Amino acid sequence: MAIARPAPRVSVVVPNYNYAGTLPLCLESVLAQTYPPHEVIVVDDASTDGSREVAARYSCRVIGLERNGGVSAARNRGVAESTGEIVFFVDSDVALAPDAVEQAVRELRADPSLGCVYGVVAPEPLVDDGVVERYRVLHAHHWQARSVGRVHTAIFMMAAMPRAVFDEVGPFDANLRDSEDVEYSERLAPRHAILLTDAISGRHDEVDRLGPLLAEQFRRAQLLVPVAAIEKHNKGRGLKANSPLGAGAAWLAAVLLLGTALSPWCAIAALFLAGASIAADPGLYRSALRRRGPGFLAVFTLIHYLVQVTLITGAMAGAVRWVIDPSFGPGPRRDSVRATP
Repeated sequence: MAIARPAPRVSVVVPNYNYAGTLPLCLESVLAQTYPPHEVIVVDDASTDGSREVAARYSCRVIGLERNGGVSAARNRGVAESTGEIVFFVDSDVALAPDAVEQAVRELRADPSLGCVYGVVAPEPLVDDGVVERYRVLHAHHWQARSVGRVHTAIFMMAAMPRAVFDEVGPFDANLRDSEDVEYSERLAPRHAILLTDAISGRHDEVDRLGPLLAEQFRRAQLLVPVAAIEKHNKGRGLKANSPLGAGAAWLAAVLLLGTALSPWCAIAALFLAGASIAADPGLYRSALRRRGPGFLAVFTLIHYLVQVTLITGAMAGAVRWVIDPSFGPGPRRDSVRATP
């Protein structure tokens, strides 16, 4: 006679930095789960917008950090303070679907080989603040939904993992404020399977203005080369939000556009490359057209073009910085630099 296993306790860890506006929506979704969490831990990363007072109104434990250390440090502190057998990470600008925790527990119990299970962001924003935000969440939904299944990259925006696995793999690299997911996956994937599933979902509040969006993409792209340089197990197998061919064609088109004053052939070549950029990921543009119509598609295409140009530019800037600044990048390299006499 089979003995039923006890239901595992789930500790929900919410890192937060200045998200007082969306934190209530996040915590309300967590506390309304069909599988009630054992505990909810909000780690406030030295916010200046009253986030701690907001979190204190809910049935959760609030840990206030005295110094802003970034999302990796906040998650590490939350796990250190947790007591559940499963840790569910959710960012403070995400509102989970009501059964997100239940689905995560079901997947982890059904397959002991899983070290992490995470979900697909919904195609609609948590708070709709305009076309830039609609672009951002629809793009994220598209590339995550097409990648559903066993993957080599974990994304911890809404993800669950057994506490024992976290203890085995070790904490997030606190030196990384961006691309921490990629670095962590490099350590996790050789030991445990990672599952991306659309059974887990949540609405995400994204950046809603073009300038901040491009600045964010430039900042994050600078770590693409440094993080890729330490990859051994996952090299070439990680998730790709954008087509490398499409992004490269978009960047070359931008360069050629700068030369149109010298030769009309530059403009012709730029248009050709811009078309090649679109042709590299036709499903993305079909998705935008199907969901919001031709008017939105035109704006979507322009924003995506600018994002791709920014990503390549940021990656190139990061590569240069990686070469000239030995302290730039993931923690292991920084630590080796510090140890050098």
